[in-house]
Amino acid sequence: MSENPFVAYLKERLPLVESALDGAAARPLASKIEPEADLERYLYAPLAGFTKGGGKRVRPVLCLLGAEATGGKASLALAPAVGIELFQSAALIHDDIADESELRRGAPCLYLTEGTGLATNMGDLALTQVFEVVLGDAALPAERKASVLAELVSMERHTLEGQALDLGWARDGRWDVTEADYLYMVTSKTAHYTAASPLAIGAVAAGATREAVEGLRQVGVSAGIAFQLQDDLLNLVGDAEAQGKDFRSDITEGKRTLAVVYALANLAEAERTELVAILESATTEDDKLARAVELIEAGGGIVHCEQLADREAARAEQGARTLADKGLITHEAAELLCAMARFFVRRAS
Repeated sequence: MSENPFVAYLKERLPLVESALDGAAARPLASKIEPEADLERYLYAPLAGFTKGGGKRVRPVLCLLGAEATGGKASLALAPAVGIELFQSAALIHDDIADESELRRGAPCLYLTEGTGLATNMGDLALTQVFEVVLGDAALPAERKASVLAELVSMERHTLEGQALDLGWARDGRWDVTEADYLYMVTSKTAHYTAASPLAIGAVAAGATREAVEGLRQVGVSAGIAFQLQDDLLNLVGDAEAQGKDFRSDITEGKRTLAVVYALANLAEAERTELVAILESATTEDDKLARAVELIEAGGGIVHCEQLADREAARAEQGARTLADKGLITHEAAELLCAMARFFVRRAS
């Protein structure tokens, strides 16, 4: 079977991103000072190590694709691409604290190894670096920096709104969440910073037209929703071995995924009560986790998520081809975006 073109593009652009990330690693503001080693130990080195341990770098690579799709060079988008990955580091560090998670990328969470206070501070540093790397970039024309930073701020705000809903619903024991509520939350929390904003930011960095920027943003929103729905499905019915200790953790954490929301709206009262009880129990017992999945399936949640993920991926593909037909992006980029959408809903991890 031939490799997905988007996966090939990821691998091809990955060295550019890794090199830029290495070059952007923060250092103490003053050198040759007495506590320099302490600053490295308590702030800079752990954050650099955490960021270096990232995954496929989909988000920063999509930023490069946004620039190249609209006729610009990838180098124009490298600084904001790094900024997006640094925001990812901050978000993950802070999320793990908020969720009281134990593992991240197969290792103990940063707040568990470094302490909550220091880990929070490291996440805050990553947020400041988002702006530092863009402001200090010589490749990005000065007149575009404000627009790029405005896009990054918007991405951050969207993510914070989505996170507020996700955490707030859990804190208040809310099970009256609707499908529309979920889609707003996941569009804000995941779709914008996973795909929509990286593509749009790359296009802005390349000096693209507003129509091209907004078109890429909409492609990214649909693809990002599909990405999250597939994430939710993999957690419930994916390969247990590939998922590892995270398999079915969404049930343990009582997450309001679309599969759960849809099932709760369609189950009979007794089954609905049983599912809520399992979701609120924080159980890690295999039989109870399996029973929760049975109930979600009985309520139609799995099939509904699969269908919606496919529809959103198809919408992303159609949007990309329309942009190419209008001459707003290249046809080569449109095919990569279509491959991206297919990858998002067919990946196994």
